[in-house]
Amino acid sequence: ISDAVVVARVLNATLVVPELDHNSYWKDNSDFVNIFDVNWFISYLVKDVTIVKKVPDKFMRSMEKNPYSMRVPRKSPPEYYLDQVLPILKRRRVLQLTKFDYRLANNIDEELQKLRCRANFHALRFTKPIQELGQKLVLRMREMAIRFIAVHLRFEPDMLAFSGCYFGGGDKERYELAEIRKRWETLPDLDADGERSRGKCPLTPHEVGLMLRALGFANDTYIYVASGEIYGGEETLRPLRDLFPNFYTKEKLANEELKPFLPFSSRLAAIDYIVCDESDVFVTNNNGNMARILAGRR
Repeated sequence: ISDAVVVARVLNATLVVPELDHNSYWKDNSDFVNIFDVNWFISYLVKDVTIVKKVPDKFMRSMEKNPYSMRVPRKSPPEYYLDQVLPILKRRRVLQLTKFDYRLANNIDEELQKLRCRANFHALRFTKPIQELGQKLVLRMREMAIRFIAVHLRFEPDMLAFSGCYFGGGDKERYELAEIRKRWETLPDLDADGERSRGKCPLTPHEVGLMLRALGFANDTYIYVASGEIYGGEETLRPLRDLFPNFYTKEKLANEELKPFLPFSSRLAAIDYIVCDESDVFVTNNNGNMARILAGRR
């Protein structure tokens, strides 16, 4: 989303509020407006980019075909957008850029980097229901402990399969993760031992617990675990619970209040994000997007 804002600025174009991916592994049909405060997003960036909630009807009526759709190569510099995208936009007037993750180069002009940060850390504000529940969970953790650790634990089946790593689950694990890997046609064959030796494998819950104890956190430390579906379920989490009995999750802290959010993985992740942002210590077992954005924000 932040890259889309910067690209609109580069092209001197009006940005339509981005559509979110509804077809990923998570199968979440949430739209931008269900997760982020869309009016705040538009107003905060008003001096940088013109943003509208949808393509104006007069444009849609005047077009003979549906909006032209194209995919930009990964990590393209601003010059690519000016040379390859702008002429099409001028000709067609409305242009849809699909699959927009990592489509803008990291090495860009400082002013554009600042805009990316404004979009990422200021313009994107969660909706009121998400913010309110997130803050309630923070307050409930604070009522129990002066300080607490938030652990962002990515250990979902798809994430493990994508990593190409092995986590000690024997033939059953190898078969199950290999079946999931078939979803990605272009995924290369990875050597599990090689990936681990290069530090590319996410830590298991047990390894996270051992790391925290080795760093000096006693077993009376309160931890909040932010996660989705854990591969192996309770059996996988048990070693971490044994090391830190004061173990809390959003499901444990908010039962009935969480029900409206349960069908939507992105909204659940947003609630976890708020608690991780407010914690005294933030720990992650992976190097994914949420972990990086939290590190940047903190």
